[in-house]
Amino acid sequence: MTPIKFAAVSRNYFNMPLWIGVHEGMFAAEGIDLAVELHEGVDEVTNRLADGRVQLAYGITEHVVLDAEKGGSSEIIGGNVNRLPFSLMAGKSIRTFQDMRGKVVGVSSLEAGSSSLVMKLFEAHGLHYPADYQITACGPILARWEKLQSGEIDAGLQGAPLNYIAADQGYRILADPRTDFPDFQFTSLHTLAPWASANHELVVRFLKAFLRAHAWFYANKEGCTAIAMAETGVERHYAGRAWDEYVQDEIFPRDGDASDAAVQALIDISGLIRALPSRTRTHAADYINRAYLREAQESLRGAA
Repeated sequence: MTPIKFAAVSRNYFNMPLWIGVHEGMFAAEGIDLAVELHEGVDEVTNRLADGRVQLAYGITEHVVLDAEKGGSSEIIGGNVNRLPFSLMAGKSIRTFQDMRGKVVGVSSLEAGSSSLVMKLFEAHGLHYPADYQITACGPILARWEKLQSGEIDAGLQGAPLNYIAADQGYRILADPRTDFPDFQFTSLHTLAPWASANHELVVRFLKAFLRAHAWFYANKEGCTAIAMAETGVERHYAGRAWDEYVQDEIFPRDGDASDAAVQALIDISGLIRALPSRTRTHAADYINRAYLREAQESLRGAA
């Protein structure tokens, strides 16, 4: 068995393909002992990949774009959250965007990820940062849910199924970002190009299991519900609702790939918020290395 260390963010539904691959023995079948590390900070995931403490990660896609503009070696080799599974949830006393004047919005990171999206959503309703509201980095969706309940923040993006739980408890849905941004590559599968090149065959084996896990996800609602309950602690009802949403809108890519359209939407929205000083790449596809995924896909077709 070849060990691989994998970093991901928190105990959220984004990680289902990983958990499926571990629970169902798909990585083990490829001779991989996958150690999944969960961190509450999105920046910590990126940092651990950058310094070699992990070899693969589910990271914020914007981090790869920003790293590339600095001459870094991180690259996207697969998809994850290709469409937004969020609701913008606010405190029970908030009824409209105008009620958010002077209030605090929690985001995963000030540098990337949900901050760009939040700014764009508020801008569409006439509120501009920092004049009209505050933003604070408070971590991923579990941390934002805790801080929303405690009153430390007044709003934040909540992913399925926490958005359902929040709505059922009386918290307000201010917006559904997927309505405005149908394609948005929020997170993706990342690695460092030198490591992947030096471990080509291992990366392909990982991706074969990765692809099997995605296929299994779409075919097994009950199995996914059980795994989600075990890994996140959510109730069966909410785990099942999350599966329904992810399948209906194909939030996880069936083919395991990142989306050019979704990466481009991310770049465009981020560019409106913070200028990229030196665009060294001109197209979304320039940030994606599909060579390993294509080889894995071809290997699976050959074995069928």
